[in-house]
Amino acid sequence: MAGNDWINSYLEAILDVGPGLDDAKSSLILRERGRFSPTRYFVDNVIGFDETDLHRSWVKAQATRSPQERNTRLENMCWRIWNLARQKKQLESEEAQRMTKRRLERERGHREAVADMSEDLSEGEKGDIVSDVSAHGDNHKSRLSRISSTDAMEAWANQQKGKKLYLVLISLHGLIRGENMELGRDSDTGGQVKYVVELARALASMPGVYRVDLLTRQVASPEVDWSYGEPTEMLAPHNSESLSDEIGESSGAYIIRIPFGPRDKYIPKELLWPHVPEFVDGALSHIIQMSKVLGEQVGGGRPVWPVAIHGHYADAGDSAALLSGALNVPMLFTGHSLGRDKLEQLLRQGRLSKDEINDTYKIMRRIEAEELTLDASEVVITSTRQEIEEQWRLYNGFDPVLERKLRARIRRNVSCYGRFMPRMVVIPPGMEFNHIIPHDGDMDGETEGTEDRQATPDPPIWAEIMRFFTNPRKPMILALARPDPKKNLTTLVKAFGECRPLRELANLTLIMGNRDNIDEMSSTSASMLLSIIKMIDKYDLYGQVAYPKHHKQSEVPDIYSLAAKTKGVFINPAFIEPFGLTLIEAAAHGLPMVATKNGGPVDIHRVLDNGLLVDPHDHESVADALLKLVADKQLWSKCRSNGLRNIHLFSWTEHCKTYLSRIASCKPRHPGWLKNNDSDDDENSEPESPGDSLRDMQDISLNLKFSMDGVDSEDRKTKLENAVMSISKGNIVKTAQRTVSGEKADQAKFPALRRRNHIFVIAVDGDNIKNLFENVKKIFSAVEDEKNNGSVGFILATSLQMAEIHSFLVSNGLNPSDFDAFICNSGADLYYTSSHSEDNPFVFDLYYHSHIEYRWGGEGLRKTLVRWASSIIDKKGQNKNEEHVVTEDEAVSTNYCYAFNVQNPALVPPAKELRKMMRIQALRCHVIYCQNGRKINVIPVLASRSQALRYLYLRWGMDLSKVVVFIGESGDTDYEGFHGGVHKSVILKGVGNGISDQLHANRVYPLSDVWPTDSANIVQTREEFGVADIRESLGKLGVLKG
Repeated sequence: MAGNDWINSYLEAILDVGPGLDDAKSSLILRERGRFSPTRYFVDNVIGFDETDLHRSWVKAQATRSPQERNTRLENMCWRIWNLARQKKQLESEEAQRMTKRRLERERGHREAVADMSEDLSEGEKGDIVSDVSAHGDNHKSRLSRISSTDAMEAWANQQKGKKLYLVLISLHGLIRGENMELGRDSDTGGQVKYVVELARALASMPGVYRVDLLTRQVASPEVDWSYGEPTEMLAPHNSESLSDEIGESSGAYIIRIPFGPRDKYIPKELLWPHVPEFVDGALSHIIQMSKVLGEQVGGGRPVWPVAIHGHYADAGDSAALLSGALNVPMLFTGHSLGRDKLEQLLRQGRLSKDEINDTYKIMRRIEAEELTLDASEVVITSTRQEIEEQWRLYNGFDPVLERKLRARIRRNVSCYGRFMPRMVVIPPGMEFNHIIPHDGDMDGETEGTEDRQATPDPPIWAEIMRFFTNPRKPMILALARPDPKKNLTTLVKAFGECRPLRELANLTLIMGNRDNIDEMSSTSASMLLSIIKMIDKYDLYGQVAYPKHHKQSEVPDIYSLAAKTKGVFINPAFIEPFGLTLIEAAAHGLPMVATKNGGPVDIHRVLDNGLLVDPHDHESVADALLKLVADKQLWSKCRSNGLRNIHLFSWTEHCKTYLSRIASCKPRHPGWLKNNDSDDDENSEPESPGDSLRDMQDISLNLKFSMDGVDSEDRKTKLENAVMSISKGNIVKTAQRTVSGEKADQAKFPALRRRNHIFVIAVDGDNIKNLFENVKKIFSAVEDEKNNGSVGFILATSLQMAEIHSFLVSNGLNPSDFDAFICNSGADLYYTSSHSEDNPFVFDLYYHSHIEYRWGGEGLRKTLVRWASSIIDKKGQNKNEEHVVTEDEAVSTNYCYAFNVQNPALVPPAKELRKMMRIQALRCHVIYCQNGRKINVIPVLASRSQALRYLYLRWGMDLSKVVVFIGESGDTDYEGFHGGVHKSVILKGVGNGISDQLHANRVYPLSDVWPTDSANIVQTREEFGVADIRESLGKLGVLKG
């Protein structure tokens, strides 16, 4: 409550007295009202943190003539202020506890990380925190060369010639189209929509960029315009001269609308979370098809994969992470606004509890998505340094100090022990300046230019503004912001009203959005606008302040031009401004600026040097800065000239040049099997195939076959299991020849799953493996005819290791060839069945590991996990040998799955805590509690059983819409990945319900945030289901007839 002296004085008196007034001593009016107690009513129902409302009550109390009524008002107000202070103190205490806990966790994680990286720190590691985070900082100007001339631009463009880059941008929520954007239509259709459209358009015009796809949601709803239901929209460049030379059949920028979620509804972003997997599958299909098309056009017949996938906001970041993992291509992320920062602000306000905040905003799902983006992103793009230092550092996955140390070690080519941190880069949003012509004249003289321009009538908005002024020729102080308390417009009006010299020299124009009736505005906006109008009345500013009711988006440039023509000043007095795009727009029109010293304006001022920064809480400082610029014409001219000279640094051209240079610094990644150039690829590939076969993997099968010749059946079984373990651990020498005499002529070139009409994925979890195979037999029986004729294939997706699966298959009388593929170790390993079913039933996918190994911590991660496991001790254990609750299972662990046995799941911290601990130490992994908490599998961060299905689609063309996944009512902590997507799901009632509630009780977010309960692709069997029930469920899904 800084600055509210009238409250502070009251608080001191009230807090000295105690909790409030005794009912027995309450005023006469209160006693006369019987059971209704205004004090209790205000405390229980009206109390809030709107100090504007408190001030209004204070004014009313002062104006009340009746002493009794005034005393009653003051008494009620005392209760409110006291309760306000008490709640704020409680919130401050809770916030302090949260910050202390977070600090201790970070310090502990930092100590452990540094202990692992025990090498002495170099001078580079002792430097400033978060160095090199600004694209325009003073220390790095030499690194980012300006495109200050046509020759320089042409030289840079020549370096890019020959590249045929394909870029994918993702922005899911809101209504996105290329022209006539409905900005402000709702809270989801705002500045981000304009930003991503302009970014896509600008990137497509850059040299070396062939195609840019902006993926968003297709909305075919009667409540929105039909254009949002169009699958594809081409974005025409604003300036045809900026077109790159890369013109082709599919070149340019496009909005691609992917259908997902309710088909006939436009829903807010908070309700999109359960449908994100469906978008990912649809986007994956589009990218694969487009990569093939581009390959035919410019790739010499080989697919042209995206050079990067860029997610905007948390929902798109989550999608981009999954797509990046599925395609094995680099990912970029821009947050726009961040969940943890919003959560802290809402908790500080105290109006809602954490549960209520999550119910309203799905904030925990959003935060977890943002943590995943830190795990997966190569580069995180921010608008300002403040976003890095004050917002991103709130996340477990980012620590500026540790990031600096890791970067220094990478520069010195020293091991980071499996630790990774995304690169934070400041690239301010761009603008299109070609259409802007700064005014050089003033209101008294004639504007320089041609006679035609002089004859052009003034824009209508000029008359709408100037009608407010007694002397419209005075310099105009312009503020453009919605009437929101955060924008601090009341301080601006106060500064103007209390500075007589400023009022005499200038007018004030407040563009505060559009309104028809104040009563129809939101309560916050209406209250703020009324406060401003009352202040205008208080200081008698009529004839000096303009606040028009309406303006069009297209008229904003005209408003800037009017202010520049009067030799005015633009001001942004917000308490905190994340970036400040209006400051750049104003500078482009020749307006000097006065701006808050908190946030993005600091970076803008460092580059443009076209104004003054002020403390937004100090109205005298604001008035002095405005007066200085308005009164000193030389200073005004210097700031104007500086702004116009440097504004090109915020152009889209400069933005895209820096953007593309950051992408170029990322290590190129694409599907691993495409790195091998086999001369007979074309001969062996089918038209719908990415151009690969099983022949490379058959080498392993043949080696295993030769190694087991002449071995009896029991030894053969043992040797097979050992061989499979050896493969999983990576202990294999690739020395097999391409062809072997005697190989069967009908040896399959491709996995059998490519020939199936449907694929059934059995992903039933539990701690009893016998129950798993009982359910397998039931599913087999339900589709016995389809299984026998080959129209249905099966995949087993499990947390078990391949050797365990083989052992149980044999012991339960099942043939490995009954399955087309095995997703093992929670998605860390992938096997296919071989035609040599007796001697060698399994084929190991060599390329799958190269596909999922991104940011895998290896031995450094394993050592940290082992250290964590040893810290979990059962102090009450009677047997000291059983003291350790978690132990490493070295026999089952593989190169890409570290397995641990759990003796007592009740003593183990929840999965989210272990994941949090690894993130704090910059170790990126996917932690899965499985087998009812008796097992912990730690695998690469972008690997999972559901992601393995997307890999099979990418590599073998397995149609995900023809996939049916069988899951239980509960399962391992990764089973939620099977709930969404274009595939169909059958939930087997009663299966997995014995899994401990504790396994999922401490989830980061509720399951309802990821489960599309209204999806037609999900059905449930009845309790104690049988073969007929399974077949009935498949019939409901349209998979089987009859």
